[in-house]
Amino acid sequence: MAGGWTSDGAVQEQIDSSIEDAIARARSQLPRGESLMHCEECAALIPEARRTAVPGVRLCVACQSRRDQEQQVSSGYNRRASKDSQLR
Repeated sequence: MAGGWTSDGAVQEQIDSSIEDAIARARSQLPRGESLMHCEECAALIPEARRTAVPGVRLCVACQSRRDQEQQVSSGYNRRASKDSQLR
């Protein structure tokens, strides 16, 4: 049921749009190209299994884990899509 000036599917359209944006953001962060033999940050050897599994990999597992944690903390991405947080 729509309220005010919104159409009946406005809420679902917003949810779909948020999901599409999140997917596009995640895909843009995937590595591309040829994998490196050594980590960009610590120069550790990247195992062949990792280079094969993740084409375009540039970091070892330890450095990638650390980067993922840093991005998660500072991301500020609204995972719940609550109305209050969208208004801020």
